[in-house]
Amino acid sequence: MPAPIHFPFPALAAQAGRAPLGGTREVALACLMAARLALSARCAAAELNKRAHTDRTHSARSWFASLAIPPAVRTACMRLIDATVAAETLEVGAALAAVLSAARRHLDSAGVEELDRAIASLRAE
Repeated sequence: MPAPIHFPFPALAAQAGRAPLGGTREVALACLMAARLALSARCAAAELNKRAHTDRTHSARSWFASLAIPPAVRTACMRLIDATVAAETLEVGAALAAVLSAARRHLDSAGVEELDRAIASLRAE
């Protein structure tokens, strides 16, 4: 029997689903995508082939550029993408911390806690 799938960001997803169209929703979605990219960077070095990871980051870069989010959040998300290419977990953790710092005022406490856990997990490796 396969192991159950654990989704580490239900609060961010819920906030994005509850928020009205625009600012807060798009920031929550950007943080959700950034966190998923950050955690998947660990796999990029070990399992995901470089071409697939490059395709994923290219698509994410275009998607972040299309969002109506504050410039500081967009810049932090773009830097996170750059960090995931190198796949150094400490660098990725620092980049995700910068995303959280830029987006914190738009997120609820549960979403902040999820990002904090992801950052701690990246820094622990």
